[in-house]
Amino acid sequence: MERHKIERINELARKAKTAQGLTDAETAERAALRREYIDAVTGNLKAQLDNTYLVDEAGNKRKLTPRGGKRETT
Repeated sequence: MERHKIERINELARKAKTAQGLTDAETAERAALRREYIDAVTGNLKAQLDNTYLVDEAGNKRKLTPRGGKRETT
């Protein structure tokens, strides 16, 4: 994600905390930018995990495979 978009997210977050608040257009922009940021972070993490290998004591490498389902959060 581009640096100027992250700076815009932070700018909108600071403005939301003020008494002035955000307009409806700014709220929608913030939501879209947040979604884009989350998608970028998730995509980067998935790409990194796709290129992760486990090495056992004997030096054998095997690709990290996904679990069957999603983890439950408690």
